[in-house]
Amino acid sequence: MEIKYKGVKVIGFDADDTLWVNETYFRETEQKFARLLSRYETENKIDQELFRMEMQNLGLYGYGIKGFVLSMIESALDLSNGKITTATISEILHLGKEMITKPVELLDGVKEVLEQLSGRYRLILLTKGDLLDQERKMERSGLSEYFHHIEVLSDKKEENYSNLLDHLEIPVTEFLMVGNSLKSDILPVIGLGGHAIHVPFHTTWLHETIDEKDDNGGYDTVSNIKEILRFLQ
Repeated sequence: MEIKYKGVKVIGFDADDTLWVNETYFRETEQKFARLLSRYETENKIDQELFRMEMQNLGLYGYGIKGFVLSMIESALDLSNGKITTATISEILHLGKEMITKPVELLDGVKEVLEQLSGRYRLILLTKGDLLDQERKMERSGLSEYFHHIEVLSDKKEENYSNLLDHLEIPVTEFLMVGNSLKSDILPVIGLGGHAIHVPFHTTWLHETIDEKDDNGGYDTVSNIKEILRFLQ
């Protein structure tokens, strides 16, 4: 069934792995972390322990690099039975700082799409993560001029979207969300009665994956963000 976007007036964009590269840096850091702790456990066990710790701490630290670093340190303490050296902890902190200071690498077609849409639609940025880090990345990206509003959310569930749309006085039927995560960007908006276009990224954090039975469709999927323009002419 063809999905219609004629009534759309506001377009929300996810940031990480929709506008710029993000998850790749987490995967690279996980590999470095596993090598740091290789004397204590196998790489697979280290990966599993780190993910378990991230999930355990998510309610305390939220999303983002700082919480990730704290989970790496706590995992290192557990995996080493408290024998981890201060030098190794310092190296973990260094890994986190490396991530924070990474240059912002825009994905193909992003600026072109925003330039074409910003004159015809109200564009807003909806992301989750650490506020300071996301503000820093937005500044480095050079994309701020295209957005009417920028919001860093603690999470991206139906309730979060609903509260924000109400606050911004945006009818959900006039709202389109564009993002790489089915769990965070697409299905919550579809569940509210809005529109969504999925732009998959080649790497997805395990926490952002969904069970196929939870996906009832109702959205379009494109391979490159430039393809959304054909739905919005």
